Amino acid sequence: MQYIKLNNEVEMPQLGFGVWQVEDEEATEAVKEAVRVGYRSIDTAMIYKNEAGVGRALKEIDVPRDELFITTKVWNTDQGYENTLKAFDESLERLGLDYVDLYLIHWPTPEYDDYVDTYKAMEKLYKEGKVKAIGVCNFNEEHLQRLLDECEVPPAVNQVECHPFLAQDELKNFCHKHNIFVEAWSPLMQGGEVLNHPVVQGIADDHDKTGAQVILRWHLQNNSIVIPKSVTPSRIKENFDVFNFELSDDEMELIHNLDRGIRKGPKPSEMNVR
Repeated sequence: MQYIKLNNEVEMPQLGFGVWQVEDEEATEAVKEAVRVGYRSIDTAMIYKNEAGVGRALKEIDVPRDELFITTKVWNTDQGYENTLKAFDESLERLGLDYVDLYLIHWPTPEYDDYVDTYKAMEKLYKEGKVKAIGVCNFNEEHLQRLLDECEVPPAVNQVECHPFLAQDELKNFCHKHNIFVEAWSPLMQGGEVLNHPVVQGIADDHDKTGAQVILRWHLQNNSIVIPKSVTPSRIKENFDVFNFELSDDEMELIHNLDRGIRKGPKPSEMNVR
């Protein structure tokens, strides 16, 4: 495992295991398998409705708590100062933990303009030691700038959709400038076209790897945190097997040139669902 050091000196595994779209019962076995393979970072959220399943897995695995890195998120309907504090306590109870390593705002929902107050509640949790680091998901530069201007603790992480068809160069540059790590969700674009692209497949063949492993390696070498999801044991293992090869500069550029600005999810500035 490779670790990165966040802007508050907390160390986070650069490769994590995501459980988006995983049923609660299924999440328990998937997380146990991921930890058995070697993952130490688990990414969940209230809206995934599987925090309890993740919590059951954490109780059953034989790994010390301080070796695990657990992320969860506050959902749009729970934004606002007091709502966020309440939502965090409920997430903590479902997970069966006394702290989480990273707490994130799931979407800025700019139409409601609650994300600054939400973040200030997270700062309180951070100062109380209930979370080791705080950050956001799906924030554009303008949303991040407001937090930098109006809050005390800079976000440690911005988790956004990112894959070879959506490289996020401008956002990455802004985040790097302000020492905010980019974390890629949907890093494989949920499979399909990007995995089967001739460029990706050609590079995969040259390294005797799969397309998924090549793309995950591309994320890692871009200094991004990455959280692939799978419930299939063979895929969970395959996605972890990305530390024994390296892409050349030319290969990195070939993959980067696939950028088309294509999203699977909504634009952050337009996502106001509650």
